[in-house]
Amino acid sequence: MSVPPDPNVYYTGAPPPSYHEAMRGQAPPPGFKPAPIGVAPIPVPIGAHVGPDPMSMQCPNCHMTIETSTKTEPGLIAYISGVLIFLFGFWCGCCLIPCCIDSCMDVHHTCPNCKAYLGRYRR
Repeated sequence: MSVPPDPNVYYTGAPPPSYHEAMRGQAPPPGFKPAPIGVAPIPVPIGAHVGPDPMSMQCPNCHMTIETSTKTEPGLIAYISGVLIFLFGFWCGCCLIPCCIDSCMDVHHTCPNCKAYLGRYRR
């Protein structure tokens, strides 16, 4: 048994309009990147399992599909390593070396579009 067509719906068989057609020629917002067809962005809660490298995700603040911006800062491992180096007698500046090595630093992730803080990867 088929359902009769709704007289209030007009279907032409054409595909839906593109973003630019729907926006009537208006320019997209800054930082707009259309998602690849067939790939849905994965929403990631703030602070959830970010890694040491930039990652693609949907920003929970601006809801844009982004690749996170990363910034490294000395973390607990860098400070502990510096104290241990100092205690073993390398006091003439060598204790600052762990603060210059990326593998000893924490990585902070932010949204490049809205600058929202998304999480930290701790070493």
